[in-house]
Amino acid sequence: MSAILYSFRRCPYAMRARLAIHAAGLTLEHREILLRDKAPEFLAASPKGTVPVVVAEGTVIEESLDVMLWALGQNDPENWLHDRDASLKMITHNDGPFKQALDRYKYANRHEDGPEVWRDTGAQTLAHYDATLSETPFLLGQAPRLADMAIFPFVRQFANTDRAWFDAQPWPHLQNWLSAHLESERFAAIMVKRPKWRAGDPVVLAPTLEPRQG
Repeated sequence: MSAILYSFRRCPYAMRARLAIHAAGLTLEHREILLRDKAPEFLAASPKGTVPVVVAEGTVIEESLDVMLWALGQNDPENWLHDRDASLKMITHNDGPFKQALDRYKYANRHEDGPEVWRDTGAQTLAHYDATLSETPFLLGQAPRLADMAIFPFVRQFANTDRAWFDAQPWPHLQNWLSAHLESERFAAIMVKRPKWRAGDPVVLAPTLEPRQG
């Protein structure tokens, strides 16, 4: 029986998990979840009800970074885990202060401060990324590492909150880095649209290299 991945296409946490699964060359049973209408089987596996979740050999993996490390621990042909500690340090900042700023920027109506306050806070991290990428093509050197692949879905989300503003910033290295990820075959493969999964549906094995949709 294949391992099962519960995922939601647009969630950046699920994106990073799918990227690692794809890079590892693994094929899982893909179950697409709607977060507003969660399948009972999904909630039975992971009552906290957030994606991604992998169910493999009786083990439930509920955190996106753990899914990445699980997949790459089986096969890491592109050496994403090189300099792992440096990657994890960058990801900790991304998942903490930067993600907080991103959420409050994107959903400013839920907070007292206006979106510009949180946009400017997040922009400090993005400016740091741009400065780093002015020295090397990737965040930790000459090749993509865990940090690049774990962080890029969140930079994408920040950029898409106000794309005209993002594109107008003096961050050419970051903008090129983001564009390269967005235009990659790997990103196209992990962003294929899939219908909501229901018990009894035919098994869908993913990810595979398929044309970009949507």
